Order: sequence, then structure tokens, then C-alpha cells
Amino acid sequence: MPDPFQLKAFAAIDMDRSILVAAPTGSGKTLVAQYAVDRSLSLGLRVFYTTPLKALSNQKFYEFITLYGPDRVGLLTGDNVVNPDAEVVVMTTEVLRNMLYEGNADLGRLAYVVMDEVHYLQNPYRGAVWEEVIIHLPESVSLVCLSATVSNSEEFGDWIRTVRGPTDVVVETKRPVELVHLYGVAEDRFNGLNIMEAIVDGRPNPDCSRYDDPRSQGLIVRKRPLRRSGVPRRLEVVEFLKDESMVPAVFFIFSRQGCEAAVEQLVRASVRLTTPAERSEIRAIVDRSITNLSTEDLEALGFSTFMAGLESGIAAHHAGMVPPLKEAVEECFSRALVKVVFATETLSLGINMPARTVVIEKLNKFNGETHELLTPGEYTQLSGRAGRRGIDEIGYCLSLWSPFVSFDQVSHLMLTSSYPLTSSFRPTYNMAANLVKSFEPEIAHNLLNLSFAQFRSNAEIVRLEARLAKLRSQEDELLEAASCELGDVEAIYDSVKKKDRAPKVGVAPPPERLIHLHLSRLRPGDVIIAPSEGESHFPTRLAIVSSSKKKGGRISAWAISTSGQKYLLRPNTIDFIPKVVGRIEVEVQYDPKDHDYLHLVADHLRDMPIADCLLVEPLLQRRTGQRELEEANEDEMNELRDKLRRCPDFTRHIAAIKRLRRIQLTTGELRQSVKSNTESLARQFDRVLEVLTTHNFVVDWELTTKGERLAGLFHESDLLIALAYDNGVFAGLDSVELASLLSVFVYEPRTSAPGSDRFPSRELEKRFNLVCDIRAELNREESRLRIPPTKSVESGFMVYAGAWARGRDLASVIGDHGVPGGDFVRFMKQIIDLARQLASVVDDPQVALNLSSLNRLLCRGVVEASIRVQR
Repeated sequence: MPDPFQLKAFAAIDMDRSILVAAPTGSGKTLVAQYAVDRSLSLGLRVFYTTPLKALSNQKFYEFITLYGPDRVGLLTGDNVVNPDAEVVVMTTEVLRNMLYEGNADLGRLAYVVMDEVHYLQNPYRGAVWEEVIIHLPESVSLVCLSATVSNSEEFGDWIRTVRGPTDVVVETKRPVELVHLYGVAEDRFNGLNIMEAIVDGRPNPDCSRYDDPRSQGLIVRKRPLRRSGVPRRLEVVEFLKDESMVPAVFFIFSRQGCEAAVEQLVRASVRLTTPAERSEIRAIVDRSITNLSTEDLEALGFSTFMAGLESGIAAHHAGMVPPLKEAVEECFSRALVKVVFATETLSLGINMPARTVVIEKLNKFNGETHELLTPGEYTQLSGRAGRRGIDEIGYCLSLWSPFVSFDQVSHLMLTSSYPLTSSFRPTYNMAANLVKSFEPEIAHNLLNLSFAQFRSNAEIVRLEARLAKLRSQEDELLEAASCELGDVEAIYDSVKKKDRAPKVGVAPPPERLIHLHLSRLRPGDVIIAPSEGESHFPTRLAIVSSSKKKGGRISAWAISTSGQKYLLRPNTIDFIPKVVGRIEVEVQYDPKDHDYLHLVADHLRDMPIADCLLVEPLLQRRTGQRELEEANEDEMNELRDKLRRCPDFTRHIAAIKRLRRIQLTTGELRQSVKSNTESLARQFDRVLEVLTTHNFVVDWELTTKGERLAGLFHESDLLIALAYDNGVFAGLDSVELASLLSVFVYEPRTSAPGSDRFPSRELEKRFNLVCDIRAELNREESRLRIPPTKSVESGFMVYAGAWARGRDLASVIGDHGVPGGDFVRFMKQIIDLARQLASVVDDPQVALNLSSLNRLLCRGVVEASIRVQR
């Protein structure tokens, strides 16, 4: 019998209304989608089912084939085109977006579009695609949006209603399986596992708080904590779960290497969680998955180690694994053959792998710069895996003790139910080209203002303005409280504060702990002021480009000066407090060897509004004349100060001024927020359009030949690739060389596998440097127009891509270089996709021919096996 929320959703579908269903993981949202598919088929119409991931699309494809038969189901993912004219077509959301821009005729008989995991639209890199689809779909098509529970479902539903017409919002907050939150700690240092309920009667369990380490409270301690508590040993946790019948379990570890190391640790400890019959079934599943992989490929992928874990009932699951092995893990786990999986958070995105227990080993993860605590939404997404509907009565989420996270923080994650859906929508170059191609200017601007980003922004402006009005009222009251008949209190207060900010000759530097505190608060993009006198020799203005916290709490930050010089800031190497005086836009990924990036940051720094700096910089660059002038004025200020101190309300005046300055700082930040929110997407679009007009992609609201080419390039670096082609970067290269060169647009290096610092040839190095020059020029233009910068290009995969294109085997390409198999396959698939797109838009026949041949050269072996749909 369907649940009440499902029946409500069915009724909306029967009335041909769009619908948003927000419900916890595993609650049965898929049944709503299936109902829409059944209704569409009964009417003789078509339905598209979109997902954010190719793996999830493949999974749904298999499910629908089982339900409706292979003749009625198709698949479109970029990698695969299977039965594209079918009545039910599963696809990634990007494929549908591209179809809409291309005016694909297949939309004629389309009745429904199911958007699975629609909350993915807040993804900063790919989320805008969801909004583009919702805005551009024909009015005749009804939407079925499936989302995890978010706290602003009604707001999101209001937006869909505004854009698409009648829309029902169905919210289910109750989980189908009860969730119990647990907290695990090792007593007596690293022995004696203690597992407790973290939430009792709706409140944090006070027994858990007694294990808190002083470091989790933000205190700097030099001695070990008095309470002898520690992180539970992984082996003990697994044995506890097995003994308490709490498997299968997913351990979330936010590191690929950590996942692999965990499997190896348990295998070395001779942990075996499977029976002989289960091991036989596991081998059969794996044999089917690796049919198209050679023995040499499997050896290069570490297959023997993978198999040893899998047969023991233990496996890893992360993006560094090749799809055939990853899919084998998923199938084994779904059949409860594998009992423990160590996974990264990518597993929480839609893949059907529910468990009885979820274990979160650490509640903070590295974001590329610092370690940050999980958000309540992320915790809910991970814990949503706990409890299998129809199998378990209770699901468990076990969070393990950490010296750096207090139990108060842990319980807050468990109890917080507010995680609003946000928007990452912004105009891109490709989007702008397609809007120009398809719409008149007024309609194009209107479509941008229909986005969820603009919808939320307008509501945010109201909230910000209301807060500003309240603060302005407080400012007036404080100004009155600070006024004194005997003199100007503000002048005295400000002169003292300025004097305090100025470095004084002969005065001891600030305490290192204070410098440490301010350094720990710095984030990429912060601008600080450093003294130019004394032994430090720092320039006046510095931009922070990265910050990190090492083991033991050591803080450091890299900064760039206005001349592009790099500086490493540490508490023991600087003698000033690094206070933030402004912000500039910088890329999060800092590469100290990228000179274009260093100069771009320096340009940003020189061009930034320096109103905030003006009060500070002269004091840091003071000359003898300035000192003499200040000394001459000091007597006058002392006389005024003595006069004011005779006022009986002097203390109250000063307190009012202090409060006033704090409020003025807040109002300044709020005004900047209002400015940012009122900076409409339409105006951002106009600035993007200015770039395209400058480079002759658009003339008088018409696409040029170059513009048509850009409209067909759906890639994060769309304009850079188009400009590279126009500058002859791809001309005269053979297919192997093109494979190497295209890799620079898709490759993303990892710290654990930074790639090669060699170039396949001097000619390719020259071409790569030309791409860097084009990007640097484009970045300068983007900086001037306040457009997010086009991301950097990376040469670290060029050697591997070229070797694979020349026919080298997998072992010789990646064996000695530490490139994870899954990453290798993903980059190759992206090169194939980019080559396919370029081949369809370029006007140089030889370049087009060489690009077209890349599919044959690259789609072989493990790459082909990872693309092919099989089961």
C-alpha cells in the first residue's frame, strides 16, 4: 500500500500538474517517478528520466528494462546512446539541456521529465544545468522533481510554480526506517570501545560530553587531555557491528587513500565476514563485470588486492576505481554479500546502496584548503543510507570520537533539520551564445531573471534591507548617546584606535598566540596589510591565496603581493597581526608554479577598492614628516581627551562609540551583500556578452561563425577552447598530439597523484604555453568585468593521454605513475567527449578528421569496458 505522501503525488500527476517531492533517502520517491512513467506509457507519450550521474543513469536504465522491457527503454549519457527513440529514455541532465538548446525534435511527444536528485542544482560546478532545463522545457511538459528533504521546499516549489505553472509540493519528513544516532569512543586511550546513544529523548546525551578533548573546544593545549579517551580502532568497530548484527555497514572516509588503506588493514588482520557460498557468488559477479578487461589491465588496477578484500566481505568505493570494479562492489553490497564498504561521500549521491549501519569516522573533511565540519545537510545525506526499507526496523548512524570535534558539534549535526536548497546559477559563455541564438534580447534577459538564483536573491534583499533599517535606527541612537557638549568623542576614540593600529618603534611584537589566532581565520581572497618597515620587509598589501592547518595545530598561509611575489606567513615568522581589510576574487586551487595565476592575483590586488586600506596603509608607510605631524597634533588631542574626561558620562559615550563602530562595520558588510544580490543575473549576462562581443563571437545580437562554434561547446572551459581553436592551437597536430593537448582542459591533479611535469614534445609544450597565454589574457578581461575567472589548464596528464592514444597498454601508462584507474578512465572519457564536440563544430576538415579518430584510439581496453552498458 503506498504511503500517504505517495498517494498525494499520484493525484497531482493524474491532474497533469508539475510536482516536487521532498523526502528522506529510501522513503520511496522512486515509486512516484514510476507512476509518472506508467501514466505516460498508458497515454502513448514519452517520458525522460534525468539524473546527475552517469552511474545513476545506468542503474535506472537497468531497473526500467526489468520493468518495461528493452524495446521501450533507452539511454543517453554522452558515453552511451542506446535506443534513443524509446518511450522511456534515461539520461544525464546535461544531455537534456543540450537537446533543449539544439531544438531537438524528440521533445514533441514528451509528457513528463523526471528530475531525480534535483537538489543537485546547488552543486557549484554543474548545478546551473538543472535550472536551465526547468526554465527552457516546453510548457506542455510536466515536471516530476525528486529531492532529499530540504528546509525550503515550499520556496523551491514557489519558484517552479512561477516558472512552469501549477505545481504541487509534497513533503515527507518521516523516515521509513527509524534512525538511531550513536556515538563511539575508545576509553582508556585506545582500548575499551564504548558505543552510546547520542540522542536520548530528543536531547544530546550528557554522558557523551564527558569525553570531550580540550582541543575540540578551540583551546590550545600542550599536554595530553586528562581524560584518557581516543578514536575507536577500526577493527574493534567492525567486530562490534558484526557481533551486534549491525552489518552491512558503510564507513564514510573522506579520502580515497583512506578507503583503500582501511580495506588493506582489515584484510591483513584476517577479518573474514563471508561464507564459502557467498564467496562463490561474489566471484561470479566479479567475473561478469571484468569480462572485457585483460589480465594485464587487471594487474595494473591492483585486482588481486581488490579481490582479496571483496571475498572477505570488505571493499572500497570511490571515484578512483574503474566503473567495472565499482559496479561489482555495488552489486555485491546490494545483495548483502559484502558486509563492510569504506566509501567517500560520492556514495551518498543517489547510488542504491542502503546499509543497516552508517559509520562516519571523522565529522570534518578537507576542502582543498582547510578541514571543515560537515554541514547538517551533508550529515543528513550520509546518514540517509542507514536502514533498508522492508528489511530493517532500525537504521544506525555511528559517529566516532575525535579530539578536534566536540560532542556539542556532533549533536548539533544530528538534531539540525534546517538545510535550505541554494542556487549556483550564473550565466556562462555557452549559455549566453545559446540565448543569443534562440531568443530576442528582452526574452533572454527575462529568462535569466526567472532563475532560482534570482528568485532567492530578491527574497534575500528584503531580509537584508530590513536588517539594515534596524541597524540604521541603532546607529542614530548610539550617535546621540556618544555626543558630548565638551567635545568630539568620536575624534578622540578614532585617534586612539588609529594610533593603536600603527606599528611603534621599540614596541614588542604582538603575542604569537594572537598572530596564530588571526592567521587561522584567513581564507583565500582575504586582503591584509603588513608593515613595510622593520625586519619583515613585507610589502604593504597582501592577498591570501591558500591557508592550511597541519597536524599539531600549526597554521600557515601563502600570500601574494601587488608585484606578484609569494610570501609564506607563519606565527613565528611575522611580527604583526594579519587583520583582514578587504577581499578579492581568487581561485581556490592555488598553484605556486602558475606564474599567470600569481600575476592575475597581483592585478586583482592592485585594482581592488582600497577605501578600507587607506586608513591603515599610511600608518604602515609612515615617514619622518608624518611622525613629526602626528607628534605636533598629539598635544592637542591630549588636551581634548583631558577635557572630555571631566564629563560624568564619558564612559557611556565611549561605550556607545565602540558599539557604533561595530554596527557600522556590520552595516558595511550588509550593504555589500545587498549590492551583490541586486547585481542581477541579467547584468552579469551583459558582462559575459561584452566579452563575446569583444572577441567577435556576437555582433548586433547575432552569432558569428565563431559564436555558432561556441554554442556547440558544452564545457567548463568553453570560451577558452573556442579561442584556442581560433588562434590555431589545434591546427597541424595529429590525433595523438590532439589527445595530449585536449587533456589540459579536463585534467584535475590530485595531491596524491600530481601528474607528470614532462611534456610529450617541445611542440606540445609550445601549444600548452599558448593556451596559458590566451587564458591569462581572458582572465584579465574577466577580472575587469567582475566575471568569475576561467579555470586554469593543467599539463600533468598530457604524457599519459598521448601514450594511451599511441596504443600503449594500461600498465605501462599508469603503472609507475600512481594515476588511479578511475581517474584515468574518467579523464579519457572526457577527452573523447570533448573531441566529439569539437569535431562537430570546427571548420578545419583535417582537424575535424583527426578529432573524430580519437574515439577509435582512446575507447579501448579499460576505457571501453567502463563505457559499455552490460549486465
